Amino acid sequence: MAVENCTVVTDFILLGLSGRRDVQQGLFVLFLLVYGITVIANLGMILLIRLDPRLHTPMYYFLSNLSFCDVCYSSSVSPKMLADFLSEQKKIAYNLCVVQMFFFGAFAAVECVMLSVMAYDRYVAICNPLLYTVTMSRRVCNQLVATAYTAGFTDITIFTYCTMQLSFCNSNIINHFFCDFPPLLALSTSDTTTTEIALTVSCSCVVGSSVITVLLSYSYIITTILRMKSATGRRKAFSTCASHLTAVAIFYGTLFFMYFRPSSGYSMDMDKVASVFYAVVIPMLNPLIYSLRNKDVKGALKKAVGTTLCTE
Repeated sequence: MAVENCTVVTDFILLGLSGRRDVQQGLFVLFLLVYGITVIANLGMILLIRLDPRLHTPMYYFLSNLSFCDVCYSSSVSPKMLADFLSEQKKIAYNLCVVQMFFFGAFAAVECVMLSVMAYDRYVAICNPLLYTVTMSRRVCNQLVATAYTAGFTDITIFTYCTMQLSFCNSNIINHFFCDFPPLLALSTSDTTTTEIALTVSCSCVVGSSVITVLLSYSYIITTILRMKSATGRRKAFSTCASHLTAVAIFYGTLFFMYFRPSSGYSMDMDKVASVFYAVVIPMLNPLIYSLRNKDVKGALKKAVGTTLCTE
């Protein structure tokens, strides 16, 4: 009977990060700058890898795909968020909410798997250097990237389908700045038990397998590095992993905080702060981490800038 009396929701209202107009204007300037850096830095990284022959290696092929994911999942959230800072009513149509949720989740899931692929690449490079070119052939690299996209999009398709089966009768106000799964589950008037179980199992498969791959890869890498007799060799081996380790720690740390903390400790305000870091800040940080801590990328960037200046 409750289902029969339920009014179909055609749009949602996003409460955003703040209700104060002056704060929203300040946040608009801040996040416009962050989004601009995100797009320029990541697209610049992709272009740099494509143009410099020294970066035509498996590691940088995976990095270019990571940058693509960063641009895509940041762009699924940031433009709408920026528009809402300047709008009185922060409405989003139900269908657009589903689309935003799908693409944000899909590219975030792909990035999760991509980071584990990059960990495997570092494992092969350090633990089996003589077989690296054979093991990480172009065909294998393409298959690994295809696997990451397939796993990510399959996982989020299950998420989205389960969420679309829910009813929203009492309210259409989402206490968040974009359409994400936790606030929609909290808003639903349906019994979400089955949905939450399905989402947990699906998410655990993707995140769990990725985390296990990263942990196993780095356990072998650390063991191999410690066995090296040359201090120079140890430093060089570790330096090739430092950027990736930093990116992994930031991404997975935020991911676990957002989606795997106990429900008793759940706070929507805390979730908003974590979501800002996860959806807006991390995509900006990744290219900066890889460019500032990577000699090859810095060398390619200096060469590109030098070439541009010379031609002018």
